[in-house]
Order: sequence, then C-alpha cells, then structure tokens
Amino acid sequence: FQVAPYIVLFQSLKDKPKFLKICSLIELGYIRERSDGILEYIIGKTDNIKKFLAMIFPYIILKKEQASLMIKILEAKKKVKNKKDFTELMKLIDRFRNLNYSKKRKNRIVTP
Repeated sequence: FQVAPYIVLFQSLKDKPKFLKICSLIELGYIRERSDGILEYIIGKTDNIKKFLAMIFPYIILKKEQASLMIKILEAKKKVKNKKDFTELMKLIDRFRNLNYSKKRKNRIVTP
C-alpha cells in the first residue's frame, strides 16, 4: 500500500489571472485546468506540503486541526518500517478523513 498526500486549491476559470497570481506567490506545486472549468493548484511533494503548511499555519482559522494532523501524518509516513507503523499511519489518516465533510464519501474498511 502507498499513501500519497496532497493539497489542492480550487478556483473557477473565470478568475484565472487572480488565481495564477496567488499560485505564483506559493511556488510549491503545479496548476491543472479541469474540463469542467475549474483550476486546481496541486501541492504533492511532502517537503512542499510541509513548507506550505508552515507558511499558512499562523493564518488558518477553519482547518487548523487538519493542518496539525497533516503534519503528524507526514512525519508518521516517513517512519513506516512495518505493518504496525503502517496501521498507526492509517489511524491518523482516518482521523483526518473524519474531520472533513463529504456528501459523496463511501466508508470502506481496507486492511493491509
């Protein structure tokens, strides 16, 4: 099994110039233009996720618990050496998932 964390910022294509300006300030990911008229800025490298969270952490109001937990997840991911470590990582990820609302989410139990 593999864990691939990432952070995605979304914006309508209508506001592309402003969104590109914001992304140019961050410079930690890449931009993708979806076929449904949405722009995505994707930060996928672990070091870049950590840098981004460090940059924004003092300003986070709504998702501070998720940001703190993501930092713990990234640290735990580095330390996975066996099944027990991986199981502990999955517990952190489940905690993170449960903090985020999703009306499309299907609950599945996956065991390594």
